[in-house]
Amino acid sequence: MFRFLTIAVLSLLCLHFTAAAQQRTGADSVAVRAVIYGTDTIPSITLSIVEVVDRLPRRLRKERARWTRLRNAVYVTYPYAVTASRVLKDVGRELDKMPDKKQRKAYLATKEKELKEQFGNKLEDLSIYQGKVLMKLIHRETGENCYEIIKELRGGFNARMYQTVAFFFGGNLKSEFNIQDDKDIELIVQEIQLYNRFN
Repeated sequence: MFRFLTIAVLSLLCLHFTAAAQQRTGADSVAVRAVIYGTDTIPSITLSIVEVVDRLPRRLRKERARWTRLRNAVYVTYPYAVTASRVLKDVGRELDKMPDKKQRKAYLATKEKELKEQFGNKLEDLSIYQGKVLMKLIHRETGENCYEIIKELRGGFNARMYQTVAFFFGGNLKSEFNIQDDKDIELIVQEIQLYNRFN
């Protein structure tokens, strides 16, 4: 009788440990299907179908690299263009209320200081290519090129000076967004707007 009880208790303990070993615990456990083969339980995982193809031709690799570079530049600079459009509208409304030239100059200096504190380091970190894309996006959002904006807010001398500096770095403050020439930029902007990232 004692022997039967011992065997029964050991059997129950074995069943308990087996059940505990098959319970899912922790974040690293994954439930999978299993196939029983004889006395073995073998996990069965169905992999998705994958098509293996040759590398892209050089021409297409270059095009993909160009597109990726442009897409990254637009994603980085588009928020700045949207912000520039909003700020220019606000500044324009405020300047219309100020007939005094001295008051307008003080307001512009204050606004410029605020914007430098908010965006100065971020804009300085942009590459030359990203800067060129940003100028096109600012024209797209505001309807004015960067040269006109600087001339309007800071005067003609400053605009010419900044244009000269931009020229030495391969840029042009007078560059404008053209829906035909810049259709790739437009597609990427529409993609961003589709995801409601910036409106």
